[in-house]
Amino acid sequence: MIPLLLLAAAAQDTRPALDAAVAERFAKLALDCVRREYPNKIAHVLNADADARPPRDLTPAFFGCYDWHSAVHGHWLLARLARARPDASFAADARAALAHSLTVEKLAAEVRYLEAPGRVTFERPYGLAWLLALAREIREWDDAEARAWAAALRPLETLCADRFRAWLPKLTHAVRSGEHSQTAFALGLALDWARAAGDRALADLITARSRHWFGGDRGGPLRFEPSGEDFLSPCLAEADLMRRVLPAEEFGPWLKAFLPDVPADGSGAWLRPAVVSDRADAKLVHLDGLNLSRAWMIEGIAAGLPAGDPRLPALRAAARAHRGAGLEALTNPHYEGGHWLGSFATYLVTARGLE
Repeated sequence: MIPLLLLAAAAQDTRPALDAAVAERFAKLALDCVRREYPNKIAHVLNADADARPPRDLTPAFFGCYDWHSAVHGHWLLARLARARPDASFAADARAALAHSLTVEKLAAEVRYLEAPGRVTFERPYGLAWLLALAREIREWDDAEARAWAAALRPLETLCADRFRAWLPKLTHAVRSGEHSQTAFALGLALDWARAAGDRALADLITARSRHWFGGDRGGPLRFEPSGEDFLSPCLAEADLMRRVLPAEEFGPWLKAFLPDVPADGSGAWLRPAVVSDRADAKLVHLDGLNLSRAWMIEGIAAGLPAGDPRLPALRAAARAHRGAGLEALTNPHYEGGHWLGSFATYLVTARGLE
C-alpha cells in the first residue's frame, strides 16, 4: 500500500488529502472506458487490407478510452488507485480490469503491433512514456498478481524504452508543443521509469539530452501560453523536467534565468488558470487537462527549490488555483474529457511526480 498524499516540504500546503469518494469517482471514470471500444480515434498505419481491423483486434490490451495512450494511462489510473486503496469498493473491479488486459497473449499482440512496418513513431513520445509509467506502477506494487502483470508487461516495456533509446540521439531539436508531441513531459515520465527500473544508461541519456536542449534556456515565453488546445505547458514541463535533471544547487539559478517573472510577493496572479468554453469539444477541453498538469508541474518545480526560496509562496498560490480549477472540471459529463482527465487528476492528487 502506498500513501495517497506524499507531502513534499516545498509544496505541502497546496495538496488536500484525497478521500475515498474522490478516489472512487476517478476509478469509475477509467472503469467506464478501458473496455469501451467506440468512439475510437486510431493513429494506424495500414500495410495491407488485412490491417483494416477493429481496435480490439489491433491492440487488444489498450483499445478503449478513445485512443491508445488514454487506454494506457487509464490502466495506470486503476493500478495507482487499487495499489493505494486495496480495500476500497472499486479495488476489486480495478484489479479485474487490469487482469483482463494485462495478459501475456494480449501484450504480445501489442508488441507485434508496434513492431510492424511503418510504426516506429507510433505514440512517440507521449503514449510510450505513459506505458513506462504504467510499467513502473506495476513494478513497484508489492502484490503477487501485480508481479505476474509486470512480467507480462516486460516485453512491451522494454520495447518502449528501446524506442526512446533509439530516438533521442537522433532528435536534433526538442519538440516544444503543448500536446502529445512535447518532448519535456515525456522525458520526465521516462526518466522516472529509468531510475525506478535501474536503467542507468537510459537515465544518463535522458539527462544528457535534457541538458543539451534545455540547459542554456533563458527567458521562457510563459506569456505566450497557453495555446488554445494545450493540455501541457511547454515552459512548466521543461522546468519540471529540469528539477529532475539538475542538482539542487543548479536548479534554483537555472529557474531564475528561465522563468524570471515568478514573483517573490506570494501572489498567484503571475499564472492564471485557463478557461474552457466548451467541454463537449474534444480539443477545447484540453485546457482542463492543462490546469491539472500545470498544478503538478508547479508543485514539482517547488519541490526542487530549498525551503527558504522566496518564490515558493507564489508557486504554491498558482498551484492551488490550478488544482482547484482542474479538479472542478472532473464533474464534466462529456466523454471528450472523461476518458482521460481522471488520469491527470490522479497523477496530481496522488503526487506521483514527486515520489
